[in-house]
Amino acid sequence: MSQVERPEYEIEATNGAIEVRSYAPMIGAEAVVEGERKTAINEGFRLIAAYIFGANQPNAKIAMTAPVLQQKRTIAMTAPVTQQSAGDAWTVRFIMPKSWSMETLPIPNDPRISLRPCPARRFVAITFSGLATSNVLQTRTDELRRYITDHKLATTGEPVLAFYNPPWTLPVFRRNEIMLELAG
Repeated sequence: MSQVERPEYEIEATNGAIEVRSYAPMIGAEAVVEGERKTAINEGFRLIAAYIFGANQPNAKIAMTAPVLQQKRTIAMTAPVTQQSAGDAWTVRFIMPKSWSMETLPIPNDPRISLRPCPARRFVAITFSGLATSNVLQTRTDELRRYITDHKLATTGEPVLAFYNPPWTLPVFRRNEIMLELAG
């Protein structure tokens, strides 16, 4: 995975393992998958990997990128509630290589895969190595939220989980992130 394209971003601020980042616009190929987090990312990965390996019109291959992103699916609501959990649904997303555009990306054969433009956005992110167990994810998310509170930042949406390495990578060499989108 270390040789694959990654989304470009500029670091606005850093504090240990936490960074405030500004991302350029990009395109994501995504699938919404029901179920427990680990099962959902495996199923979503399989669906989108098939798309980039040629399950598309016209059977084109698309280079693998990192990270694989996973986010709890939410439903937009009217005021005063802005979001609501959508049960155990997860969005799994690959960012497409920057050489592709919405006009040039192949059409997925599987209707469960959507191509979505992602506008330029800012995130606060925490990076960590090791296995991304539920306990580790919760601990790191809590740490990130403390930083957000301490720095009086406003976020929107559910945490985005980012995984950079294949499952056979030794835990000490893995790169994982939790990101929250900054509001405004």
